[in-house]
Amino acid sequence: MKPTGYQPSTETYDEKVPHRIQVVFHRPERVKQPETLVDRVRTTAPGNVAAAFDDLERLIGLTEAKKLMYEVHALLRMNKEREKHQLKLEKQVFHMVFKGNPGTGKTTVARIFGRIFREMGILSKGHLIEVERADLVGEFIGHTAQKTRELVKKALGGILFIDEAYSLARGGEKDFGKEAIDCLTKALEDHGNDFVCILAGYTDEMDSFLELNPGMPSRFPIHLKFADYTVDELMKIADSMLEAKEYKLSPGAKEKLKQHVKAKQNDIFETNFSNARYVRNALEQAIRKQAIRLLAVQDLTREDIMTLVPEDFVWTTS
Repeated sequence: MKPTGYQPSTETYDEKVPHRIQVVFHRPERVKQPETLVDRVRTTAPGNVAAAFDDLERLIGLTEAKKLMYEVHALLRMNKEREKHQLKLEKQVFHMVFKGNPGTGKTTVARIFGRIFREMGILSKGHLIEVERADLVGEFIGHTAQKTRELVKKALGGILFIDEAYSLARGGEKDFGKEAIDCLTKALEDHGNDFVCILAGYTDEMDSFLELNPGMPSRFPIHLKFADYTVDELMKIADSMLEAKEYKLSPGAKEKLKQHVKAKQNDIFETNFSNARYVRNALEQAIRKQAIRLLAVQDLTREDIMTLVPEDFVWTTS
């Protein structure tokens, strides 16, 4: 009796068609293209530059500062491509104005910018010289120019960061601050490519300062606005600061700090709120309070020592 229905063949393919050539096409795997600007920078930057960018990217917020550095990287990369084709290179001046309230990351960003500029080859050293009015302005005629020239000399190869730069113009025409401005202006002409000068301060005061000095805006073509941190950003900063110190917040402490920061930001009479600096000071105070509290506790655990609780956060009302 013959079997019914479909029966699979017992012959192999080669037995049925012994002389057929089998061709197999292998499609090359698609290389995943970078999806974000950060990814594109990482894939096109040398390792040392990419590592410096990582330090910048780890900072919370500061979108405009990050974007500027990625633009500089792209510009330098395109200059290399233009050089291959014997095209003129795009040369730019990198002196900057940082505008924003205290504690918004201006000094931190300046320090990282110095490192990035060094790795890019824009600056030879990348160090940061941070000064204010008292460091530049002397007590008698000629002293200011001497002090300013010495500080510029120290900054060569790096960044000269002048905090509250508008204070140089507060004394009027006869004030030695004007002499510091004149000396700095000359230094920018003489050593413009040997260092980067950053003027920093409150937004309104910096705008007024630049308006009073017609030659300044053209010498400082890059203006960065440092916005106040949001409450959520400040809480992330708090967590980051505590992690570095090997502390942490209990849920109750985190909520108490968050509500306090929110109230300070929304207080129309609060004129000296200093963003991340305020949070840092609050954490350091809480750590001291915790130390006093734990003096009365026997057999402390690792968790006890690491954790800040609500009663560690005490603020005086004003």
